[in-house]
Parts: sequence; structure tokens; C-alpha cells
Amino acid sequence: MSYDQPYPHVGVQLNHTAVYASDRYLSAEFIATILGLKVGAPFGPFLPVDLGNGVTLDYCEKGDTAIQSQHYAFLVPDEHFDAVIARLEAVGVTYYADPGHAAPGRINDLFGGRGAYFDDPDGHNMEVMTRPYARP
Repeated sequence: MSYDQPYPHVGVQLNHTAVYASDRYLSAEFIATILGLKVGAPFGPFLPVDLGNGVTLDYCEKGDTAIQSQHYAFLVPDEHFDAVIARLEAVGVTYYADPGHAAPGRINDLFGGRGAYFDDPDGHNMEVMTRPYARP
């Protein structure tokens, strides 16, 4: 077998990813609330949030070490976008039109959709968008 050839018959999909948090319950509840989802039952050290497309965010506590900020982007239906923004406003979280957080309280219109960025309780840079980025 050659490792430089792709597997033409294997559909690779992301199943889950671990998200480090200082408080897994707080962070999982935060993103679930903002996105209109539910937090699942604990599984070992993980607290899952099912994204509905077969992928879960598995929140786990990092301990005493600093948490490295990561970026997570969520594709949401256009008809749910306003509700996400309303939930951010209701809990007092500032959203931005850009990933560098230079345009507070604004959304973007990239690729014919709408999008916004915001921080979770541990400083992860979260993004919601209604259209996926155009690929060359």
C-alpha cells in the first residue's frame, strides 16, 4: 500500500473533538445554550454537546494548566442565525463581524451569508455562519 494515495472508498468524517475547559459544565452549557442544543450525559471525563451532524464537542477539564485558545466554526441554518445572536445578547456576550474582534456588535456577510465571532468562557474563538466558506 502506498501512503501517498488517498483512500478512494473511505468516507472520512470527524466524529468528535475534545474541547479543553476550566469548567466543562459551564463551557458545555454555554455553547449548547447559544446554539440551541442540549448537553449530553457525561462519558468519563467528557461532557458532550451533540452538534446534530454526527459530531460532538467533548468538553473536558484541563486542570491547572492554561488553556490554549482554539477556533470552532458552526454552520447554522439562516433561519436560526437571528436566534443565536439574540441568545448572545441575552447573556451579555459581545459578538464581532471579524475573527480579530475589531468590529463589535456587527455581523459579516461573507459568501452571501451571515456570520459572527464570539468568545466562550475560556476564550475559545467561536464562529457562527450561515454559508460555508467558498473553496477554490
